[in-house]
Amino acid sequence: FGTWMSDLVPHTADIADNITVINSMHTEAINHDPGITLINTGSQIPGRPSLGAWASYGLGSANADMPAYIVLLSQGNGKDPGQPIFSRLWGSGILPSNHQGVLMRSGKNPLLYLKDPSGLNRPTRREMLDDLAALNEGSFARFGDPEIQTRIAQYEMAFRMQTAAPEIVDLSDEPESTFKLYGEDARRPGTYAYNCLLARRLAERDVRFVQLFHRGWDQHGSLVPHLTAQCKDTDQASAALVTDLEQRGLLEDTLVIWGGEFGRTSYSQGGLGNGRDHHGRCFSIWMAGGGIKRGGVHGATDEYCYNIVKDPVHINDMNATILHCMGIDHERFTFKFQGLNTRLTGVEEAHAIKQILISKKSITEKK
Repeated sequence: FGTWMSDLVPHTADIADNITVINSMHTEAINHDPGITLINTGSQIPGRPSLGAWASYGLGSANADMPAYIVLLSQGNGKDPGQPIFSRLWGSGILPSNHQGVLMRSGKNPLLYLKDPSGLNRPTRREMLDDLAALNEGSFARFGDPEIQTRIAQYEMAFRMQTAAPEIVDLSDEPESTFKLYGEDARRPGTYAYNCLLARRLAERDVRFVQLFHRGWDQHGSLVPHLTAQCKDTDQASAALVTDLEQRGLLEDTLVIWGGEFGRTSYSQGGLGNGRDHHGRCFSIWMAGGGIKRGGVHGATDEYCYNIVKDPVHINDMNATILHCMGIDHERFTFKFQGLNTRLTGVEEAHAIKQILISKKSITEKK
């Protein structure tokens, strides 16, 4: 029967044959803070490692000049300001701190303190870091704190990023066809479209995990103008990212996930057409690339879009699936903390969604 799409996302509809829509997501979290904490860390309780930090811990970095985990933020044209975003959502929690996400800002200075102070040249900076590393090595030999070694490694990373990061945000080498694909907003630092383009450039440079947060989705009121604006912010650029990755031969090895922490009710909150309340019993996300089937639809709800009637997928099942696509068994992927083998998917049963994955047979036949 094809894939149902809203009229508000025509560009996403154009890539329906490249994505799989999951219509049976569910979560027990019903408010934003615990909800977004759960989807990002596998727990409603703050302090656990984020999904990106787990990915960094499990896979390491493929680019010595950039962190394994980069975060990009944007504010939508819907509800402004949107719900707050906390740095712990990309934190490392109980994992070593070098696995936490690094926030890239918009503009010519994407990272704080990236530029050396006036009058300080590179050789002098190098000498300073060498002396600082020697002092830290002495402290490590004395105290044995692994965070000291993390600090040394991060100083060295920052030194290398001083040349790598500015090149990534310099879009002067992008042809006009890129901005036609992503939309004119891709020229404006800080927009969702700009961040989607940066995500492609980061993926090209082997950054393992890139996460975009776009604020402004909490439509308890003014649903029509605000939701329309949010979809306009994100629709073209999201579809463009998938298309661009495919055209460059990167989609097969890049997993794209689009969604939020919970859904909204199908009925109005307040006056008719005014807004929608939180709804964790069922909601939709879509995934593309990285071992996900094309043109698929998974799960179904009742006719009122209130309860799931087929193939439920919990947040932990989604995270188990993401780890599976990275080549990681979520049940064996643990970190010892307070005597427990802690894992992203928690202690309750969770499963990778095998129905949406490309089979090994299909991969072999393609090769």
